Amino acid sequence: MKKLLFFLAVITASLRSYAQLTPFAEGIKKNALPIVYLPENVSVQFISPEPIQYVDISAKSVIGDLPLKNVLRIRLKDSVNLADAVITIAGEKFITQYHVIRADSITARDSRTEITIDPADTRPLDISGIGLSQNQLRQLSLNLFCKRPGKAIEKTKAFGLKAELHHIYTAGDYVFIDIGYRNSTNLTYDIADLRFHIDDKKITKATNIQSVELKPEFILFTNPLFQKTYRNIIILKKMTFPGNKVLHIELSEKQLSGRVITLNITYQDVLDADTIPI
Repeated sequence: MKKLLFFLAVITASLRSYAQLTPFAEGIKKNALPIVYLPENVSVQFISPEPIQYVDISAKSVIGDLPLKNVLRIRLKDSVNLADAVITIAGEKFITQYHVIRADSITARDSRTEITIDPADTRPLDISGIGLSQNQLRQLSLNLFCKRPGKAIEKTKAFGLKAELHHIYTAGDYVFIDIGYRNSTNLTYDIADLRFHIDDKKITKATNIQSVELKPEFILFTNPLFQKTYRNIIILKKMTFPGNKVLHIELSEKQLSGRVITLNITYQDVLDADTIPI
């Protein structure tokens, strides 16, 4: 019996010694995370400053969804007891975690149903290929919009409309296009679509048309219509195209009138763009 006790004591001492020598991973401890009390039959909304890219909920007793791209909604499953859970939220440029605990009769009184993610509770996240966040693109666009537009680089007229390319800027992997429209008619222009595509400068046969449509990364304003003037900042991913092609910006009107005006931008215009420091 004494030998058995001695053997167990040696094993216990060895395990303690091993535990002391084993380093803990660097990071944030669970008990240091911001606490969120989750009441029964109540949803809690997390408001993110930028679109949410990824969410992880450690416990199956908590369910969540993304009703909007920057809103996470969580709640308890019906008739489920929750000890606690860790919720991880990753945006375009940050990651944050919260310690979720089921609210009792006391903590339920002070529980929050809407939580704005505080930058102080986040950590920077550098995901290759993400580039600038939507908030950063919006701020840069607003700064450009506040500048007075200079002489038009490109312009065209059609159906009582005048389209002008005020300026082109580049920042990192982005191209900022400052465009404006003037309506000289008495008909309100009801915008149906604003499209961007690269086409051949000269089209000889309809069967030989090679068109590549570009999807904007960001559009500053989403005005549905305008009476006399319209100006916007459009952001595209930086592109290259040969000199025999041109970038078309096509503004189309909803029926019944259906007026369409196309503004052409050459690759030289893009090469001459001013650089915005980031």
